[in-house]
Amino acid sequence: MVPAGSGPTTGPTVLRMLLGGQLRRLRESAGVTREGAGWEIRSSESKISRMELGRVGFKERDVADLLTLYGVKDADEREALLKLARDANSPGWWHRYGDVLPSWFQSYLGLEAAAALIRTYEVQFVPGLLQTADYARAVVLLGHAKADPDELDRRVGLRMQRQELLHRAEPPQLWAVVDEAALRRPIGGPEVMRGQITALIEATRSPHVRLQVIPFDAGGHAAAGGAFTILRFGDQDLPDIVYIEQLTSALYLDKREDLDFYALAMERLCVEAEPPERTPEILRRLLAERYPD
Repeated sequence: MVPAGSGPTTGPTVLRMLLGGQLRRLRESAGVTREGAGWEIRSSESKISRMELGRVGFKERDVADLLTLYGVKDADEREALLKLARDANSPGWWHRYGDVLPSWFQSYLGLEAAAALIRTYEVQFVPGLLQTADYARAVVLLGHAKADPDELDRRVGLRMQRQELLHRAEPPQLWAVVDEAALRRPIGGPEVMRGQITALIEATRSPHVRLQVIPFDAGGHAAAGGAFTILRFGDQDLPDIVYIEQLTSALYLDKREDLDFYALAMERLCVEAEPPERTPEILRRLLAERYPD
């Protein structure tokens, strides 16, 4: 049976994870080793491992051969899994931004689009899902100062397209903790920051957004190492994933010890930050003090 959660808002990254998990369960139930499965599809044990983790694409022929090896004979079940393999190979909406999108970030977009809960901590910038177009352009310019106007427009357009997930019929819950430094750093200048802080005040009115600020007077805190995001999915077969972005790559952590460490750090951040109900007041005060009209 195909796992739940493969609806229209589920991107190819998560579909690969769902199919990989299902293939792993079928293999284990059939008593087949990864080595034996790899032999069946003229491949290796490591290839089977990557398939079961959803980290590679699926050839429909390979899936069909594995289903036969695992004893899956029911025509409807086979077709459902083969369709999942086809869907998992379909490009996501971000495919058209491939010219300005690093490959290591494409996986994150697929995970973000399918998450039920997004918990993020930011120390330098306003979280991408809450950025205004003007603020996003100023951030993009920091790393791509020599880009031509068309490229800048596409990079900003990509960020704005990401935010559409917050406006769909069943949006994820976004819980963001932002260091006060990110709100005081004048990215783009005072006018851009006025628009950004105003947009954050508006965002706090959404039932799907929870925003907290860690003030300077909180001193040191649990996430002194830097920004990170924890993604949780509606399907119980999918583990949480911690995403840590670097300058030219990213880390995707799903081992239990890593998840526990970052989950604890996030919980401590939420305790150390001002409570969500105080956020509008904090933002309005910051707007008046640092970015007055």
